[in-house]
Amino acid sequence: MHTFKVEQHEAGQTLLQFLQQRIPAAGRGYLRQLLKKGRICSEDKAWQEDTPVYEGQCITLGSSARLQELLTQPTVADTELGILFESKEMLVVDKPAGVAVHSSSGHEDDNITSRVQDYLQGKRFQVAPIHRLDVGTSGPVLFGKGKKACAALGTLFMRHEVEKVYVALVSGNLQGSGALSRPLSAKGKVKSCYTTFSTLKRTADLSLVELVLITGRQHQIRRQLALEGHPVVGDGRYGGVEVEGLEHPFLHCSSIAFTDPFSGTPLKIESKLPSPLQDAMSALF
Repeated sequence: MHTFKVEQHEAGQTLLQFLQQRIPAAGRGYLRQLLKKGRICSEDKAWQEDTPVYEGQCITLGSSARLQELLTQPTVADTELGILFESKEMLVVDKPAGVAVHSSSGHEDDNITSRVQDYLQGKRFQVAPIHRLDVGTSGPVLFGKGKKACAALGTLFMRHEVEKVYVALVSGNLQGSGALSRPLSAKGKVKSCYTTFSTLKRTADLSLVELVLITGRQHQIRRQLALEGHPVVGDGRYGGVEVEGLEHPFLHCSSIAFTDPFSGTPLKIESKLPSPLQDAMSALF
């Protein structure tokens, strides 16, 4: 358990504002989840996020490894929602590596979907991700605003009308351009897979590759590259070599492109290579 005592200058703030100031590394979505689950209380009673706090009040938080980590972080965590594009029907956010798209084991309190729901709080429509990226992969994730929007955007993916471009650093000297077409097993069935690639930079031991995902099987790029003997750097699951300072696979979705089904406008939404990947690349090339 961890307890905060409200100081005079903090009195009158809402409970959520108070907690954000006391735990700056925690996102609003994470704190709201704690409130909903009754893990934040005062005088043995659960409080609402807009309840004002008063001087001398003791706010108690249930103990957890995640909370302890946030309390000891010296800097504010990257919990802001990086918006790449927004319209009436859709929202595209820049997902950092290490954050899950959906609530899952270890990511119940903070994930991209909860951050988007937090951002759109008060809206009458439901919001949902149209596709996903692996936890360790960064890049744009498309959300639909409302059931009709989600259905229309989902149809684009089912028809393979969304171009998804990735950048990966892989082991080995992978030259030129070509295609990865080895089928992969998925849910007990062997399914066809297709990815095109072109090499951007290379050394004797490493290659920086741009890939276009044609089909969308789970871990498709990572698995296909590993099968060809060129696993993604930092991808321990599929045999990638470790690189100092790199905590996630060197795999980034650099852009998604499609025609807006609501306006008919062609869209290309790009995401810059994150700083940790830029730093790793600079050190290796």
